[in-house]
Amino acid sequence: MDGTIAVAGLRTRGHPAALAAARAIVEAGATHALLLAGPAGVGKTTLALDLAAVLLCSGATGPERPCRACRGCRMVDSGNHPDLHRLAPDGPGGQIRIGERSNADPGTVRRLVSDLALLPVEGGARVAIVEGAHRMNDDAQSALLKTLEEPAAGITIVLCADEEERLLPTIRSRCARIRLGTLDVREIEAILGEQAAADPPTAARLGRLAGGRPGIALAYARAPDAVLARTEIARSLLDLLDASRARRLAAARELLASAAIVAGTLAEAGAPRAGDADGPAGRARRSRRVVGPPVRPAAAAGSAASSVDPGGEGAVEPAESGRRAPAAERRRAAGQLIEIWREVARDLAVVRLGQPSQVRDIALLDDLAAAAEGLDPAAAPRFLVRLARAGELLDVNVGPELLVDDLVIAWRPRGAAA
Repeated sequence: MDGTIAVAGLRTRGHPAALAAARAIVEAGATHALLLAGPAGVGKTTLALDLAAVLLCSGATGPERPCRACRGCRMVDSGNHPDLHRLAPDGPGGQIRIGERSNADPGTVRRLVSDLALLPVEGGARVAIVEGAHRMNDDAQSALLKTLEEPAAGITIVLCADEEERLLPTIRSRCARIRLGTLDVREIEAILGEQAAADPPTAARLGRLAGGRPGIALAYARAPDAVLARTEIARSLLDLLDASRARRLAAARELLASAAIVAGTLAEAGAPRAGDADGPAGRARRSRRVVGPPVRPAAAAGSAASSVDPGGEGAVEPAESGRRAPAAERRRAAGQLIEIWREVARDLAVVRLGQPSQVRDIALLDDLAAAAEGLDPAAAPRFLVRLARAGELLDVNVGPELLVDDLVIAWRPRGAAA
């Protein structure tokens, strides 16, 4: 079966084995809890919604489900099926909240548990989808544990997690696990072509740029300005390899401002952020206006620094105005910068090892080749480890500006180990 071709009424693309396994599990009732794991943007939420449509379809039976035409399918597609419960990260910190013990607010774990204790409205199955499940803290996961252990009849719970290791062992052990990996560039070309999002050459480039994640590739196709801004950030990072310590520090804030623009533009275009839903509901929650042009780091240490305007995810405001973005938005910008940095360091490593065909951003091939000359072969791999650690620290609320300052200092000139 070609994973890029629509199968019956299913929307999942590029994961034929995962789709077949997940469908077989839920249709057979082999388990009431399913864990879909894989990087952000590979289609976990799309698969979860396909499974919900299979279970809640009232217009077909067996392999013909979902029909996508019956009342149940239409309500799933519109997001208002009373027996489909969705929970996703929310609020400034992008966490899944546990909620109060009594009268828990909607969008919290305890409210989900309470809703699942009720009888089905339509009289059939009930489905709960927890998007970004790794964004639950230990208390929130513990609050969900009893429902996972002893669910009411007819309930299927699907957890979608970018980082499954952040789930408690007791949670993981109660779920059937299916891993979704990144897709081949040709599969992403087909997906983008199917949606008329990009021509084949552009689709191929975006597939590589997105690291095989169709959700990210689609967002880049909808937001070409984000591709240009990302490329400028990458070139600036390569320029900093030869820069003095003072210039690197001066560039740090403007790199963050530029990354905020990329993050905001991609969010508006529908890209999943870390911990966010990767489906239409998640896109609607986080869609916000982005203003301001891409900014390239200053060429001299004396240039004025910038910060992100709290009025918009991508807006840039001079630091001297005294305005400061909320901590969550600054962390999001730093996370976007670290993600771009990882790709630059990875591409630098593969070029240094003589494998230019493996470069993700082929538009930077000449820049990467020039930067790789004289570079210690172990420098980029070591820095990748440092970036991974920076991402972990960012997630536990280490100051994003201090973190980026540390990274630009460690991003040493050519010939020195990073």
